[in-house]
Amino acid sequence: MRVEIWSDIACPWCYIGKARFTEGLAAFAHRDGVEVVFRSFELDPNSPRRATLPVVEMLAEKYGRTLDEARAMEEHVAAAARAEGLGYRTEGRDHGNTFDVHRLLHLAAARGRQEELLDLAYRANFAEERSVFDPEVLVGLAVEAGLDEAEARAVLADGSAYADAVRADEREAAELGANAVPFFVLDRRYGISGGQPAEVFTRALEQAWSGREAAAEPAPAAEACAPDEACAVPQV
Repeated sequence: MRVEIWSDIACPWCYIGKARFTEGLAAFAHRDGVEVVFRSFELDPNSPRRATLPVVEMLAEKYGRTLDEARAMEEHVAAAARAEGLGYRTEGRDHGNTFDVHRLLHLAAARGRQEELLDLAYRANFAEERSVFDPEVLVGLAVEAGLDEAEARAVLADGSAYADAVRADEREAAELGANAVPFFVLDRRYGISGGQPAEVFTRALEQAWSGREAAAEPAPAAEACAPDEACAVPQV
């Protein structure tokens, strides 16, 4: 069974949702028979390449909030992340264009190291003092994930490398009706949106595995990130 996950490295609910999905998958009896594929989705594709803005400032500008209110929005997400055992810094993080990250993730997929790079990129972006929008940081993460340094540098230097693969993922997301991430597709039959609890993922995996043709029970609403919102978090 294949599970495809559309996500963006700039999306905190993708970071949290991946951890919850991993927990749900671990509780699934047939987990060894599940192939997980990560797909590209850019939350802010029109942002300037390699130009960044502090996350708190971006949230304040996007929502018309004060910096203190934006910090409170970040604290809400941080609490959810920490509840899953994930590191999360609410200050000092950057927001920017993630196209290069997605292109490098496609290289990693071609070399069988996609999830390794994704986990490192999430950790760098949300928990560490490293900006994934710095090409040198990206190269370091690629090497840490097991990729060849020269090949990673070549991909980043060539803006067309894996660009078509990223765009194809994004077109497919639109065709599937995914307008927020994370978005999970199980065997091209069931779709789940948002950072759902682990048990929701386990039930969905069991239902997909059973091969029933009846429609899947809709998952409850869960927090997600959408292109028309910096990230869908409760207003404070």
